[in-house]
Amino acid sequence: ERVFCSWWQFRTGRTSVLPPSAQGLRVWREKVERASKEELVTQYNGIFTNAGVVVVTHYSGLSVPEIDDLRNQMAEVGGTVKVTKNRLVKLALAGTSAESISDLFAGPTAIAYSQDPVAAPKVAAQFAKKNDNLVIIGGIMDQTVLDADGVKNLASLPSLDELRGQLVGLLNSPATKVAGVLQAPAGQLARVMGAKAAQGDAA
Repeated sequence: ERVFCSWWQFRTGRTSVLPPSAQGLRVWREKVERASKEELVTQYNGIFTNAGVVVVTHYSGLSVPEIDDLRNQMAEVGGTVKVTKNRLVKLALAGTSAESISDLFAGPTAIAYSQDPVAAPKVAAQFAKKNDNLVIIGGIMDQTVLDADGVKNLASLPSLDELRGQLVGLLNSPATKVAGVLQAPAGQLARVMGAKAAQGDAA
């Protein structure tokens, strides 16, 4: 209960216990909801600005335990899964380099994202293979818009952690294996060198 005192009540020492008005309560709720929505828009904007990759999915039919399982698998590789409020996501995307994927946000949508550009696509694709209720519909990596096939192609690549392991093995391998890697396609070679550089920075 809250005590509301008028000037007269304050002067006379008389007080009355009154409930907050319905209008005042409604105004308070609207302020809280507005602040919450603004905070979500800011969070979404940060995700699309800073994540190495964002995968957009439809999750209709997934149970709560299944969503929790997906979240746990994603967390193991440094990724995150969030069920989205589509209208707020579109507000967050407006005016950004990722605005072109706004149309993907319709229906029951969730995003999976990670700093490693392969980690989130790999987990999402593996989960979707076992559960038809998770459908990959697209995504974005840096400023490159991805369709569903593009996400699945990323998922087929080795993750940065896997590349680091391969690089360690390569450095301990005979020269013939090193020569084989040097003859690999440029994209694969670039990823190996990128992983080596990342490992050097972390050292």
